Amino acid sequence: MKVILIEAVPSLGKSGDVVQVATGYGRNFLIPKKLALEASSANVQVLAGQRETFLKKADDQKRWAAELAIKIENLPCILTRQVGENDKLFGSVTTMDLQEFLNGQGISVDRRKILLSTPIKSLGNFTVPVKLHPDVIAHLKGTVTPAVAEKKKT
Repeated sequence: MKVILIEAVPSLGKSGDVVQVATGYGRNFLIPKKLALEASSANVQVLAGQRETFLKKADDQKRWAAELAIKIENLPCILTRQVGENDKLFGSVTTMDLQEFLNGQGISVDRRKILLSTPIKSLGNFTVPVKLHPDVIAHLKGTVTPAVAEKKKT
């Protein structure tokens, strides 16, 4: 089955591409989720008319992602965590922690777009890629510092 992609699908292509897929994949997943249209002659003609709109929309999304990448790369990310003996962290820094930090800065990013291979389990500097667009990856640079423990008054 041939379909026209409306949105970019990582394993298939970008919006506006005409691709061959399995019939079940096209009918049961791509078309109901509005990721693609069946590549009938009428839809191909409509696509030709809307190709410029697709290209402009894709260009705008890429430009927006590039601007957001600059913001993310210039953010000072300092995370404080409780530490035990030998400066070992209690717990770790995960994608959810990084997503909360970005949300606190007014940047909404899906945590699945934060490409942290393994949780951060030690103090120090780190760099985490954030995939904002298929062509744009920002690098969030930060530091994990120890939290200052409060002394109890006796």
